[in-house]
Amino acid sequence: MAWTGMRIAPTLGDPAPNLVDAERLRTSFSWAHARAELGTPPGDRLNIAWEAVDRQVQEGRGDVIALRWLGKNDERQEFSYAELARLSNRFANVLEGFGIERADRVCVLAGRIPELYLTALGCWKAGAVFCPLFSAFGPEPVRVRLNNSQARLLVTTRLLYERKIRALRSQLPHLEQVLLTDGDGGDEPGVQSFHSLLAAAADHRPLPTTGPGDAALLHFTSGTTGASKGAIHAHEAVVAHRLTGCWALDLRPGDIYWCTADPGWVTGVSYGIIAPLTNAVTLVVDEAEFDARRWYATLAQERVSVWYTAPTAIRMLMKAGPTPLHGHDLSTLRFMASVGEPLNPEAVLWGQETLGQPFHDTWWQTETGAIMIANYRSLEVRPGSMGRPLPGIEAAIVRRRPTGGVERLANGKEGELALRIPWPSLFRGYLDDEERYRSCFADDWYLSGDLATQDDDGYFWFVGRADDVIKTAGHLIGPFEVENVLMEHPAVAEAGMIGKPDEFAGNIIKAFVALKPGYAASDALRKELIGFARTRLGPAVAPRELEFMADLPKTRSGKIMRRLLRARELGQPLDDLSTLMEKPSES
Repeated sequence: MAWTGMRIAPTLGDPAPNLVDAERLRTSFSWAHARAELGTPPGDRLNIAWEAVDRQVQEGRGDVIALRWLGKNDERQEFSYAELARLSNRFANVLEGFGIERADRVCVLAGRIPELYLTALGCWKAGAVFCPLFSAFGPEPVRVRLNNSQARLLVTTRLLYERKIRALRSQLPHLEQVLLTDGDGGDEPGVQSFHSLLAAAADHRPLPTTGPGDAALLHFTSGTTGASKGAIHAHEAVVAHRLTGCWALDLRPGDIYWCTADPGWVTGVSYGIIAPLTNAVTLVVDEAEFDARRWYATLAQERVSVWYTAPTAIRMLMKAGPTPLHGHDLSTLRFMASVGEPLNPEAVLWGQETLGQPFHDTWWQTETGAIMIANYRSLEVRPGSMGRPLPGIEAAIVRRRPTGGVERLANGKEGELALRIPWPSLFRGYLDDEERYRSCFADDWYLSGDLATQDDDGYFWFVGRADDVIKTAGHLIGPFEVENVLMEHPAVAEAGMIGKPDEFAGNIIKAFVALKPGYAASDALRKELIGFARTRLGPAVAPRELEFMADLPKTRSGKIMRRLLRARELGQPLDDLSTLMEKPSES
């Protein structure tokens, strides 16, 4: 149901919004024209790194600070656009020295450190595919992603290497080189110092020769069954990143911009690297994790003008109360936006009441590559709404026909959110899974798997996921990985996972476990299983709650019926769920 409460008129101020009249622009906009506006290298070439840094140097912004890094121990480093161009040239030359070729995959397992950003830009210049890995993952998810990506080179820290990689090297046949950002490998074969190699590399290299369709990014996301999905994006995505950063986030040259997303996920790359740099802003990167006092101090001291964060973080700020905000001048803050999960109306209104302006929700997915629907600055904010599609994006609510294709639904009807293809940042495939990729499309529509409604004014309203992917604190978690790890424990016969609603994280992971004969449920075993999962998966993915059951509900083919587990969590006995059990089995 659409939330029909307060509407917040746009507080435009000065400067005027980048996207003033979206409805007029829709009639004349074309992605081909948007691409032509880029100062691309000569010929049929397109390269994300060239657009992000070298173009800014060419247009006279070489001395502008591109990246301002704030270390967790109060260190501080700044990199101009010219320095990023030079250092990314060096890293591209390092990659070529290792024989990394076009379309080879390079992974990074690290937090928000400068080396991650240099690696991304250098990969793109070398024609390699940049693949970020979430640094809080445990060894098993890291091993799976390194193997699936067939990465030949990994950039990481010494601590992460020792904790999550070293013991697995024999299980990673494709991984040839590991570059440590804070040390060297000593006598260990295939382990070297990132900075020693960077210092020895040449500053210059020829213009990138990548084309629009060449692979540039590999983002792993989670599905409801099977292994994690690797979504492939091409260099042409930069066209959408640049323009949606300008329109949906109102970025412009000279802005101080802070995106709090972890670079191990798609937002931390699309809007934590590419969109801000292609819009010639100063990107603030804070290595530290959430702390309300530190965040308010960062907004004030760095004079942030545009802030892109997540509902989980907003709810944590709300919980912290007004005290951490005292004494901080946020008058430079022009625009605040949210991403990662639906933004509840209370958070929008809290922003208006506490910070003097609302948070503007945005909707997109790893597969879409860029923001598709948003509450942009010139648009009236309706708390709880995803907003309206950006120019160049046609969205609709549809129902899949049993015989194939889709049927478009009327306003107010609940159905699946679909987008008319194509657009530049649309993913080009799932890694080694063409069948799954094809299943995402029907009748020239991309089918998002999200349930939503559209009102008569063109605003979209999120309802829920059509599958079992769980979003917790902005991270997408698939049941398969969690259940598989729990099943590895000798006491576990069956395991099922759901998302349990949580005030601050949106959802937390809850596991249901049936034990093997000879094992008895107990608090000690519950703690042991949660600890076992945390060790293997990392705290962001492991269940926070675990419940023992004699048997888990299953389909006739033996698949766990997670929707019945969710219903049980809501207090509905399993033997009273005959209406649910009449629905089609889970795929």
